[in-house]
Amino acid sequence: MSTVRTLCACLALLAAGSAAAVIRIEITQGVDDAQPIAVAPFSFEGEGGASVDVAAVIAADLARSGRFRPLAREAQPAAPDEGQRPEHLAWRAAGADSLVVGRVVRAGAGYAVRFQLFDTLRGTQLLGYSIPVGVGELRRVAHRVADMVYEKLTGQPGAFSTRIAFITEIRDADVRRYHLVIADSDGEDPRTVVQSVTPLMSPSWAPDGRQLAYVSFESRFPQVFVQDLGTGKREIVSDRPGINGAPVWSPDGKRLALTLSSGEGNPDIYLLELATKKLTRITLGPAIDTEPSWFPDGERLAFTSDRGGAPQVYEVNVRDLRSRRLSFEGDWNARPTVAPDGRSLALITREQGSFRVAALDLGTGTLRTLTEGRLDESPSFAPNGAMILYATEHKGHGILAAVSTDGRVRQRLALTEGDVREPAWSPNQPTHE
Repeated sequence: MSTVRTLCACLALLAAGSAAAVIRIEITQGVDDAQPIAVAPFSFEGEGGASVDVAAVIAADLARSGRFRPLAREAQPAAPDEGQRPEHLAWRAAGADSLVVGRVVRAGAGYAVRFQLFDTLRGTQLLGYSIPVGVGELRRVAHRVADMVYEKLTGQPGAFSTRIAFITEIRDADVRRYHLVIADSDGEDPRTVVQSVTPLMSPSWAPDGRQLAYVSFESRFPQVFVQDLGTGKREIVSDRPGINGAPVWSPDGKRLALTLSSGEGNPDIYLLELATKKLTRITLGPAIDTEPSWFPDGERLAFTSDRGGAPQVYEVNVRDLRSRRLSFEGDWNARPTVAPDGRSLALITREQGSFRVAALDLGTGTLRTLTEGRLDESPSFAPNGAMILYATEHKGHGILAAVSTDGRVRQRLALTEGDVREPAWSPNQPTHE
């Protein structure tokens, strides 16, 4: 494809920085033994005021995890002044096992966010930091504080500082408009990366969080693009006859695994070296092989194949091309996504005529259904492995939902307008533009 054609397509489609529909998050199920915690309102020092209620963002993050139960502000005792230790007995009597207190200080052109985490049961301080931040980054730092609190109290890294990508479809009269959107993990600060009147599909984050790969039908045929989120520059990396689909980045960010239908016409898995554009075929045969997902070692891919007569999940070694079947329970399993630790998969299984998210333990081979939807699809792990984001239907609309890997926590994420599908959770602590 010529540079002129690429430039014209870029000018016609790119809408970086534009606003997008807002996601509303509803926690539909949390754990019964959620930890009670209080996040006291952060005080402010300096001229003007803070543009973001930092404490409210922290409390909302912790509540959204389903593993914490923040104490309502009206039920909180008076917060201690800067540098003073809280009255632990008063906070414990109010029902808080842990307490976060803090202060936002105007510092030059930005702020310093100071916070402390206390164990009210033992009367001890668990964390204490001062974080410098730019004027427009208070929400980002609030997510970072929530991550630190979450990790200290659970022993597992938080994922509140991450982002999500997804596709929205908005119908206006007889026209359908598709948007590739990125947003913070809580749905805030949404930004449209690409918009089109033809379908957009399969967003995939680069390991450094700076780029997205995706499929666009703007030329009437599927093409795989890679787009820089900072500059908006994008490049067509696969424009071959037939299917160009399901791109997914290798852990080192140097390759894309793709589904192509070159040659004989049936879909197979290929590897594309991004620097040289060298293409290597990974699967070969009459079956449909598609939907690759990398293992953390960068040596293996999970994928969907009907080589056994019905869709099941397989694994292939990208060096020697040896493959083996992974899913045996159930007559239909597809769309695998490898967990960050490589020990399990999220996939879509057919159960009593419905398609649901399930977790496959690769050590035991046990398949556990996690959702109860009729048409669930596109599972994507949080980078800490605690939650799985997926697309589903609710009251006739396409929405996003999330479920914890143990099935105990559930969320529903609905757009204020349009339908949403094909979510992808970013790597941990992505670079913000």
